[in-house]
Amino acid sequence: MDFPAIQTNFWDAVFAIPIIIVLTQLIKVYFKLPKWFVPTIALLFGLGISIFISHKHNTLGGIFMGWFYGYAAIGTYASLKTNIISFRNKQKK
Repeated sequence: MDFPAIQTNFWDAVFAIPIIIVLTQLIKVYFKLPKWFVPTIALLFGLGISIFISHKHNTLGGIFMGWFYGYAAIGTYASLKTNIISFRNKQKK
């Protein structure tokens, strides 16, 4: 079995990850989803962007990269949130 050749563009990741973060936050605000469900939504958006936009001619590559897009958005959001909370706690002291 040969591994698929996956080519991604730097701009796919630069645009996809912030778009996923914004979309998940909008859905979280407007639909009042439970917090535990938001990462699943981010993963689904990552898969959707990758399969249908970035890698529309390579389904296996789209699924593979979609996981990266979704989890990169989840990690970026978690990191930003942790840094903001830490900064606010430091400012209070």
